[in-house]
Amino acid sequence: MSGLRLRAMAEFLSRRGFLVVFIIVFLFFSVVTRHFFELENILNILSAMAPLAISAAGLALVVMSGRLDISIGSIAFLSCAIGALLMRASGLSPVLTALIVVGCGALLGAVNAFIVIVLRVNSLIATLSTMIAYRGIALQLTDALLVQLPPDVRFIGNARLGPIPVDILLMFLVVIPVHLLQSRTVFGRRIMAMGNDISVARRLGLPVDLAGFNTFVLSGVLASLGGILTTIQNGAVSPFLGSGWEFTALAAIVVGGISLLGGRGTVFFSVLPGAFIFEMIRNGLTNLGANPYSYRLVGGVVIFAAMYADALKSGQGLTSRILRSRT
Repeated sequence: MSGLRLRAMAEFLSRRGFLVVFIIVFLFFSVVTRHFFELENILNILSAMAPLAISAAGLALVVMSGRLDISIGSIAFLSCAIGALLMRASGLSPVLTALIVVGCGALLGAVNAFIVIVLRVNSLIATLSTMIAYRGIALQLTDALLVQLPPDVRFIGNARLGPIPVDILLMFLVVIPVHLLQSRTVFGRRIMAMGNDISVARRLGLPVDLAGFNTFVLSGVLASLGGILTTIQNGAVSPFLGSGWEFTALAAIVVGGISLLGGRGTVFFSVLPGAFIFEMIRNGLTNLGANPYSYRLVGGVVIFAAMYADALKSGQGLTSRILRSRT
């Protein structure tokens, strides 16, 4: 009987664990901090999570296809560094600079795709290599210094449409089309089929190589868009731009319900809740006056829990195997 109860509890936590954690954390910070539950603070959380959510949406496409891209933070840094340097050196317009940054993101994503799809290198190894290389190039270009945006561009980071920060609207304008691309199009069905079993998808005649190539390009594009947003928010390209994004984004999408093994989840209902809970934790700890480094500890625990919960869902967790052996 105890084994059945443990199995039922494990199944409930694997399916509804995110909701339980979300409610507990939200109620905890609402009770113990003074301003957490205020509308302005909720808007601050949504605004702060916007760059991560946009970048994670691109990563989600790659993960759902059964691969990984841990270079998104470095793509954001390098593409934005190129754009900011060009803007400072030649006075390019913000619109043209943004297009160049997105183009750089697409090109860097295409390099990842070439290594993974054409050269057949494992996606984790390939993007680990490019993560280091892209960041090294960006640090070389910027001399590891801040690259300030022109004064007439910095105001965009504080722009609002009524009471709502513009970056929140931009987040939804990007994430919703990506969600529709994944859930309502042939391309989306192909990447889900690849995530479930790429060999079967290939035997069925699906263009898995082309679809996989495009997921990496889209991941690069969305990483650069996330980089643009965080650059506008900060008013400069920082040497730390995008640092750690890949792991936080990966944890956010897993917390939201996307499987690391691919073939499961949706962009909108996975990326946004996952990104929100990470930024909510950061915001709540700040309101508590906690040590700023405590977020790394808490974030690490959440990342571990997210990965282990995903293993349980996939039937690969130690607890899952123990429970099956008892019945």
